[in-house]
Amino acid sequence: MFTMEAIVRHRMLLMSVAGAGAAIGFTWLVLSLRKKKRKLRKVGEVTQLIVYPIKSCKGVPLPEAECSVHGLRNGLLRDRHWAVSNEEKTVVSARHEPRLVLINSSSDQGFLTLSAPEMEDLKVPLTHPSTNEVVTSRVLGHLVQGRDCGDEASHWITAALRSRHVYRLLQFEDRMKHRNPKDEYVLYTENDKVAYPELSPLHVLSEAAVEDLNSRLEEKVTFRNFRPNILISGCGAYEEDSWEEIQIGRDVTLKRVMPSIRCLFTTVDPDTGIPHAKNEPLKTLRSYRLCQTELKKLFKSSPLFGQYFRVTKKGDLKVGDPVYQVVY
Repeated sequence: MFTMEAIVRHRMLLMSVAGAGAAIGFTWLVLSLRKKKRKLRKVGEVTQLIVYPIKSCKGVPLPEAECSVHGLRNGLLRDRHWAVSNEEKTVVSARHEPRLVLINSSSDQGFLTLSAPEMEDLKVPLTHPSTNEVVTSRVLGHLVQGRDCGDEASHWITAALRSRHVYRLLQFEDRMKHRNPKDEYVLYTENDKVAYPELSPLHVLSEAAVEDLNSRLEEKVTFRNFRPNILISGCGAYEEDSWEEIQIGRDVTLKRVMPSIRCLFTTVDPDTGIPHAKNEPLKTLRSYRLCQTELKKLFKSSPLFGQYFRVTKKGDLKVGDPVYQVVY
């Protein structure tokens, strides 16, 4: 095994003899050594893949999905590429309209089909005419575009939410400019891009973390309260907090960005759309999941549960895939 000192001496010798060609050889040597040092340690396996086509609405479990830099997708069903906007052109979440969690969506034959309790299904075209308005709305105070999905979708969403306000359904299109979450949190970079997700394209959570939380609660919750994209079993509670880089299956590689910050959304029952009267599980999370590091000023009084990841290598995922921690 070469030491770094030996490598440097070798480089100087090569460069003195062969000039530029030796520099190329040195680069190859260092990259080869780094590649050999990369090890995979199995930490679990994928038990759920979930895509949330409409921001804050019901998740759709998938047996397999394509993992792109902008999140999970299955065919034309893409993660949080639709959103509901209010009259002030602000994208709303279940923090503001809890009944959003009752709206389900699926795609088939060029349509996004919406369904909700006591509502007839509505088919919304996946491609809209250029005459439909492009609306610039706000997510966490920052601007993002979306194509208005039409009056029929607006009436349907407004009725499903039983609201006195008027809402519009927006669709993000590939040619539109993505948001940069760096504008919200400095832990992101200029290369991080999202559409309607609040921060990251992927949220990873362990089953063990949910089980540990439930051991502290009188009324149990499920992973659906926390809306992960990838649910992992076979690891310890909160082990995902320590995964700086993971590989899933053969291809997909993810790097951790920051913890997922928890808010009142977690208190909304995903089956009824009713917030918990005592703000659980948020109240209990605040008792033991506050940030205790130098980032405390950044997260303040918000508890942390699950982790946000960026995609560094795209590929296909399926339920049952092994999850490896990448160790150098």
